[in-house]
Amino acid sequence: MPSNSILEQKKQIVADLAESIKNSAAGVLVNYQGITVENDTKMRKALREAGVKYVVMKNSLTGRACDENGMGEMKNYLTGMTALAISTPDDPIAPAKVIKEYADKIESFKIVAGYLDGKVVDAATIEALADIPSKEVLIAKLLGSIRSPLYNFAYALQAVIDKGGEAAPAAEEAPAEAPAEA
Repeated sequence: MPSNSILEQKKQIVADLAESIKNSAAGVLVNYQGITVENDTKMRKALREAGVKYVVMKNSLTGRACDENGMGEMKNYLTGMTALAISTPDDPIAPAKVIKEYADKIESFKIVAGYLDGKVVDAATIEALADIPSKEVLIAKLLGSIRSPLYNFAYALQAVIDKGGEAAPAAEEAPAEAPAEA
């Protein structure tokens, strides 16, 4: 039987992981079997740069941390060599993007499942999440779509001003062509 100090250490590890999961918007569970040290190092660097916490831990400890956050379903996916990439509270897409990039490159490295807003989701959902453009790209597209009609309106107003504010010829002729009343 393990000593009390070891049990306390494990309880603290589970509590820390549970707190990280609780404070995150999303996470990705991967099977990292077959990844080379070189690729793993590159992936960890990319995850750090994206602000993602990458944790390799015993499946039983990860399962307990998930249980503490009401995600007991995650235990079904905790088999083999698994790791968890945990997002920051403000960017739920970052871990999915980086992990998917490496899952596409390395055949044996697979996305197993994940969680989003406290709910367990499957690998297909995580991959769909990874395909969403970044927040900056979405904002740029929104602003571009708003800006385009405004520019067209401004060009139309400028054309009217350049003509000297004259009314359109069709509008002037319309009253003259009105039928006379009998």
